[in-house]
Amino acid sequence: SFEDFSNPDDQSDTTFEWSLDDPPTVELEYPNSNACETFMLLAPKDKDHYNPILCLEQSLHVIYECYLTPSQRDVLGTIPFECRSDPEESPPSSPPPLSPPAPFSSSAVSPDSPRSVCSTFSLDGAPARIRGAGESEPEQAYFHSLNPTGRNYLSELGRALKKGHGPQFIKAMVEINRILRALKYPPLPADPFAEGAPMEWGEGCGIPSKVSLRILEETYQRCVGPHVNKLNRSYDPFSSSVYGELMPSFTTDIIRETRLRPSSLFLDLGSGVGNVVLQAALQVGCRAYGIEKMAAPSACARNQLAQVQKRCRMWGVSMGEVELEEGDMLASARVTDLLPKADVVLVNNKVFAQSLNEALRPKFLDLKEGAIVVSLTPFVPVNARITERNVDDISAIFDVRERPYHSGSVSWGSGSGSYYIHTVDREGYAGIRQRFENFRARRSGSRHS
Repeated sequence: SFEDFSNPDDQSDTTFEWSLDDPPTVELEYPNSNACETFMLLAPKDKDHYNPILCLEQSLHVIYECYLTPSQRDVLGTIPFECRSDPEESPPSSPPPLSPPAPFSSSAVSPDSPRSVCSTFSLDGAPARIRGAGESEPEQAYFHSLNPTGRNYLSELGRALKKGHGPQFIKAMVEINRILRALKYPPLPADPFAEGAPMEWGEGCGIPSKVSLRILEETYQRCVGPHVNKLNRSYDPFSSSVYGELMPSFTTDIIRETRLRPSSLFLDLGSGVGNVVLQAALQVGCRAYGIEKMAAPSACARNQLAQVQKRCRMWGVSMGEVELEEGDMLASARVTDLLPKADVVLVNNKVFAQSLNEALRPKFLDLKEGAIVVSLTPFVPVNARITERNVDDISAIFDVRERPYHSGSVSWGSGSGSYYIHTVDREGYAGIRQRFENFRARRSGSRHS
């Protein structure tokens, strides 16, 4: 059931009554050209259900914080302190959100910065540029003309939402969208060929975490959220294919620990609905591949990919290349082809049978020097001592570190735990192996004498 907006000033107004065929709606302008979305003016009574008004608020706040200069924010007003839906923050285990944009030359972008770095509001459908905090006098005058009375439209929106006052809510959104459109499509300058100084979010910073997480959350709510119960039923309980997700904050930790870069190749073996693959490609700009055996989550992953690509266009950002495969990771020719090129391989093997883990281990022999395998259960004992008896085992090529994850990092439980980072170190292994071979040779020579 839904809690409807109403018109307290006119009890006979039926505009905001629920109708399955024609529900009351409102639009929100997104950063890129010709990009807007319609939201139903309904809020679910069950907090676990999709909330379109909360989604609208959070997206508006991210646009305000990450896409507008201080002068442009002043045109809209200020976000009410008591607002119930401030944009989600990453849990303490993740890096803090990036600071607001700062102007700098586009030629100063680091070669390692994601190719998804861009600025805001475009005129032609491509990622656009906005000017820094020091706007010219004509720009300041233009901004003032958009809101000459200095009304705080964001506060008006918050008050209307708190009261459930439909007409006031729509009126505030109409004004907010008018201003956003005016910022997206400003009048041509006197010299249409004159270019202002381009602006980025920050050298080497990539997409601010609030923007990438908002895109991922919008995508998840539309593609996966409605099908969670179906997904749970599609898996065999107590098997190697139990449904479970890594939360975005955990994925951010993995990205940071493995130093994933735009030039990296990321593989997710058992990628489920594709959350981690999409986050890596969006947050870092790297090439990402995922393989999932089960049909239902594979279908969700494909839907998510199409949706996140659409939303990247709406938000005016880009992402790395993504490839999804429905199949068996042990039998896939594509996995065999990509493993030698991979920089980071994720295996969410928390519930994998021992036989599946054992079958995966030989495949890691194809990994290049320095490649990293991240898993929830170690493929190699942590701090294992290499002896003459196990020096020929494939596990000897790995240097293994145990890292903690915190409460809220995984979907299958509220507690904390550990994950494991296996780094291929054949050079170190070669030195150890040579020492054992020298020892064997000396011992054999002594016995011969």
